[in-house]
Amino acid sequence: MLVSLAKSVTGAADSGIWLQPILAGLVGYVLADLGSGVYHWGIDNYGDENTPVFGSQIEAFQGHHKWPWIITRRQFANNLHALARAVSFTVLPIDLIFNDPVLHGFVGVCLGCIMFSQQFHAWAHSTKSKLHPLVVALQDAGVLVSRSMHGAHHRPLYDSNYCIVSGVWNELLDTYKVFEALEMILFFKLGVRPRSWSEPSSNWTEETDT
Repeated sequence: MLVSLAKSVTGAADSGIWLQPILAGLVGYVLADLGSGVYHWGIDNYGDENTPVFGSQIEAFQGHHKWPWIITRRQFANNLHALARAVSFTVLPIDLIFNDPVLHGFVGVCLGCIMFSQQFHAWAHSTKSKLHPLVVALQDAGVLVSRSMHGAHHRPLYDSNYCIVSGVWNELLDTYKVFEALEMILFFKLGVRPRSWSEPSSNWTEETDT
């Protein structure tokens, strides 16, 4: 990811063209938030621990609804390693093949935000007193998903505010019921019901931190 960002900066410096790489980075940042929401919605609502490839993440996210504070106690590397692995395998061939600063501006920021989304998520569960003032300022400015916005996701039926990078897409997706429409399509096409249509089970009900 850092190589990709470095290629974007050096390419822009060599060409003297900065606007396009910067705009590409902004697009990457915005789309990373959307991607985090779609992915979060999918693993919250479909599959189980036996699902190929995604089973462990589905199980972990279901457990997260019951014990949401645990994410704040994990080490930084613990929160990031799974996404970092996927990002590394995605970005490495792009780094080796391409030198376009606009492409790398998009890739570096988008996949960087996706990789760090679980840390942004952890910060959204932390109390303000335990966060660095810069993190709090970014949350308050809407650059990172805020504690109040993500807190709304942890209220039954856990069917809103899925985006966990900045949360900029949450209002639009929830207002226009985008995920509800996708759930209806999947139900009528495949007969699969999302978990959000059912009353939360004990596996989803938050337990008090003791």
